[in-house]
Amino acid sequence: MNSNADALRNKLQNIRRSQEKLENSFAEIQTELRAVKPRMNNAEQRIGDVEDRIMEITQTGQQTEDQTKKHEHNIRELWDNIKQAKLHIIGIPEGEEKDKQIENIFEEIIAGNFPNLKDTDFKTQEAQRSPNKVNPNRPTPRHMIIKMAKVNDKERILKAAREKQSVNYKGTPIRLAADFSTENLQARREWQEISKALKGKNMQPRIFYPARISFKIEGEIKFFFQQTKAKRIQQ
Repeated sequence: MNSNADALRNKLQNIRRSQEKLENSFAEIQTELRAVKPRMNNAEQRIGDVEDRIMEITQTGQQTEDQTKKHEHNIRELWDNIKQAKLHIIGIPEGEEKDKQIENIFEEIIAGNFPNLKDTDFKTQEAQRSPNKVNPNRPTPRHMIIKMAKVNDKERILKAAREKQSVNYKGTPIRLAADFSTENLQARREWQEISKALKGKNMQPRIFYPARISFKIEGEIKFFFQQTKAKRIQQ
């Protein structure tokens, strides 16, 4: 009987010792966790800061890209506005301006080709060859560029040239053209293909400055800046 009681007491003592060890281990774990928690919070904060910075950089990059595109568009628009009143005369032989000023050559072209405009008092602001220097490797003469005081005057001359179709200077065929940026020149060339298709359907297309088109559809005149939309409608 005593031996059974002793055995039971020993088991209880062992259980208490194991319990004390578990309590001590648990206390140590809690202490370690309390020490680790600030570091984890700090790490989480740093990770959050990095993520916020990445997001900020991404947004800034997108904003910068958008701003760059906007500035490029504004520059092209400004440049086209500057060029809007300029007229190119293409095909005048080199050296003609030695005997007479370019303005006088321009007046002769108007008088000789467009009798209905010869009495119009066109005001010019600048007249020059472009580029300024002759390139000996270039087989064609440099363009003469006339900057008109009024955009409407330039448009009247171009309209008359389109209607006449054949323009000459001293018997030499020449061409009158508007002055556009590279981007708008490309856009206008692409509009020409669409315009041909629209003419075939009797939709009365017209290309406007700097690069947009109008045509008649369902009895209405509609304007388009984007070629994809115009193509979808005319198909």
